[in-house]
Amino acid sequence: MRAAGRVYRRLLVAGFRRQSTYRLAALGGLVANTTFGFLKVAILFAAVRAAGGELQGYDLGAVAAYVWISQGMLGSVNLNGRSDLADRIKDGDVAVDLMRPVDVQGAFVATEVGRSLFAFLPRGLPTFTIGAVVVGVPLPDDPLVYPLGVLSILLAVTVSATTVYLLATTGFWLVETRGLQLLYMIVSGFLAGLYLPIWFFPDWLVVVASATPFPAMLMYPTDVLSGRVDLAGGVVHVLVQLAWLAATVAAGQGLTRAGRRRLEVQGG
Repeated sequence: MRAAGRVYRRLLVAGFRRQSTYRLAALGGLVANTTFGFLKVAILFAAVRAAGGELQGYDLGAVAAYVWISQGMLGSVNLNGRSDLADRIKDGDVAVDLMRPVDVQGAFVATEVGRSLFAFLPRGLPTFTIGAVVVGVPLPDDPLVYPLGVLSILLAVTVSATTVYLLATTGFWLVETRGLQLLYMIVSGFLAGLYLPIWFFPDWLVVVASATPFPAMLMYPTDVLSGRVDLAGGVVHVLVQLAWLAATVAAGQGLTRAGRRRLEVQGG
């Protein structure tokens, strides 16, 4: 167990270092996140003002917190569905991964989480800081919210990695997964609360969104850190995230075993 833990820690660090080489891409992501953040603020502020100053429990301050926290997380949460593993399955290179004495899912998730954590430095924190300085972001007074919020963010990043792993493993049965990746990008962004809070949805659509892991990737940590839910509500959000993490890990293990039996590599 100790040796395995060392391996996964090294993979996490390797993912962090690998992502740190793409500094210009990180700068471009910061510009994009900030630009779209200002656009979202303008649109949602107009909607709240048109509703009389409050919309589904959100006032201007709550909207600002939602926008800048979610935009800060955007570079670290994989909502586009793309991954190196999908390409490795398509090319047959995954056969090498399956022969290594390391769990394929664990190695993938550790590397992805490492890459995601780096994105907070050049993209996430600067995006939030710019929004807080220019627009203003009210934050909760309860100091216990912040460690809970950090835990919720870590779980959001990990759940996004374990869910994308499930998407990649469909390549064991499909020749091409790009169509599924495109569908994933459209659905995940909408149901995760990327464009607007899911609490703005009709009740039936909130139920649909809550039955997926996507709110656990963006909406729940945003609710916790913005103070939209109290401490007890934040604990419930974290427990739901843990449940989705357990479910996606279990599903990934099952799909890996089935895919190992299914895999057939052509060529020599």
